[in-house]
Amino acid sequence: MKFYEATEDTSLGYTGNLDDAVHKWSLPGAQPCPTCRAGGGITGLQYPCVDLSSLPEHELKKLSDPWPVPAEELARLTELVRPFVPSWAVLKPGAAFGPITGKGINRVGDLFMQTPWTLLLRREALEQLQSSGLRGLQGCPIQVSFRGKNPPELLDLQLRLYGRLHTACFPPDLKPPCPTCGNPRDKRLPDPIILDAATLPTGVDVFRLEEIPGYIFVTERFVDAVSGLGLVGVKFQEREAR
Repeated sequence: MKFYEATEDTSLGYTGNLDDAVHKWSLPGAQPCPTCRAGGGITGLQYPCVDLSSLPEHELKKLSDPWPVPAEELARLTELVRPFVPSWAVLKPGAAFGPITGKGINRVGDLFMQTPWTLLLRREALEQLQSSGLRGLQGCPIQVSFRGKNPPELLDLQLRLYGRLHTACFPPDLKPPCPTCGNPRDKRLPDPIILDAATLPTGVDVFRLEEIPGYIFVTERFVDAVSGLGLVGVKFQEREAR
């Protein structure tokens, strides 16, 4: 099985945009670690189908502010949202929940990537891909008001995390993780990306990479289905798996 990285494709003039649109709630960022000074949040941990609206208003306010908080408060908020998320969800600072909200410009293809870590599909495209037998496609409506007539009905994919990078991706002088917070101290992204074949999924056709959830990958089956249906808006680059 071949695997591909999904990225935005604007070659056909699809230049739509979601102006400053964000998920309704999120875990706040982490304050800087006293040892390595790393803080903030992680990009790509998004759970658009999670509804936190039943939580008390004062808690939702805290989950609407990304400003970094102390470790104790971050741990408390993480446990507060845990009953609402899927059992497989990874909860780290910056994890986002609920629908994307905001305003948008309606010039999007059948598939649309607002950012490299957010994959949206028109409803009809999602239904076509599901009917073709693709697995792992759970779409959740967004709450974005589009300018102009005939706004698209876009669904935000809620994706699981699978797979790791092959050891060949890492330089021989890679620094070990911080002993205090566990965050990697070497921020260099691998180039090129090489996937560890033994860790890749066999039961889904689109997923986030476990180590770097800001990257979305699809299987050869997904690429073939998109091509066969004539769907546009996203391009695919094959990545080596060994």
